[in-house]
Amino acid sequence: MDVTLRLRLLFGDRLVFGPGKGELLARIAETGSIAAAGRAMGMSYKRAWALVEEMNAAFRLPLVTRARGGAGGGGASLTDTGREVLAAWQAILPSVEAAAAPEVARIVALLRDMSDGK
Repeated sequence: MDVTLRLRLLFGDRLVFGPGKGELLARIAETGSIAAAGRAMGMSYKRAWALVEEMNAAFRLPLVTRARGGAGGGGASLTDTGREVLAAWQAILPSVEAAAAPEVARIVALLRDMSDGK
């Protein structure tokens, strides 16, 4: 059975980091563009930029910097802090999945047969 474990980091009652923001950072690093990263994820530039602003405001130092457009074009890149947060996030996920695997299997064993889609 395909099981998805989705991790979110909450500090107090604020979501600071989760799978969407992790993917957005990874795609910005890969594309050099907030707009391209958002498009690749099926989100608008406005939504992608709002998430970047939210992340930048949550951390002591910004995670993403951007250069305005112009003759040379604009772009975006991860700061050292952004690269560090992304690397830590990417390292956490397999550790959490491995640690949770026995208990997830225990829960799966107690589920009804869902092969008919219900």
